[in-house]
Amino acid sequence: MKALIQPTYFPDIISTAAMLQAKSVILEVCDNYQKQSYRNRMYIGTANGSLLLNIPVKHTGTGNHKKTADALIENNFNWQRQHWRSLVIAYSTSPFFEFYEDELHPLFHTKHKRLIDLNKATINCIFTMLDHEIQFEETSEYIKDPSACNDLRFLANAKRKPDIELSRYRQVFEESNGFVPYLSVLDLIFNLGPESLDYLSKIDLKIDNSL
Repeated sequence: MKALIQPTYFPDIISTAAMLQAKSVILEVCDNYQKQSYRNRMYIGTANGSLLLNIPVKHTGTGNHKKTADALIENNFNWQRQHWRSLVIAYSTSPFFEFYEDELHPLFHTKHKRLIDLNKATINCIFTMLDHEIQFEETSEYIKDPSACNDLRFLANAKRKPDIELSRYRQVFEESNGFVPYLSVLDLIFNLGPESLDYLSKIDLKIDNSL
């Protein structure tokens, strides 16, 4: 079945597994933008535990709802440099960071105007790193109650509590922090490299999308 997914910033492991395991993926681009979601944030593993990397989004000041497709990045802040530096510090000693560094570097040195364009670029980058081809299409209107696809848009909600248990994989700071699950899929890729594809395909996605 097709999966209806909200494009997020370097999506987490569960969202990536859902896209990989789906027959094809529909990206939601017609919904209202919601604050405090994975649309503009990701978590990575550092020496001090999980770290939130947040993209600043421009405020309209009108008080009206804006579409996710209309959300603009506030590029007056040098957030790209901060995010890239954080990734280098966190993962430079990981087994596969240098292997994928050339794929990632351009995303942090190219200014995108719209958040959704950046998010789609990060998803494409991830599947290039995974060496896995996937079919994407986009919504042309907001579908309130989809019946022809698996509605997984709720995965973008940063307040959700994951109820899917992830198998332990080696992490850079596991010795000091223990295993930290539910990070951006970048954490998995930097630590497992080509093995990431097999790991993601084996995640048992017992998802209740009515939540």
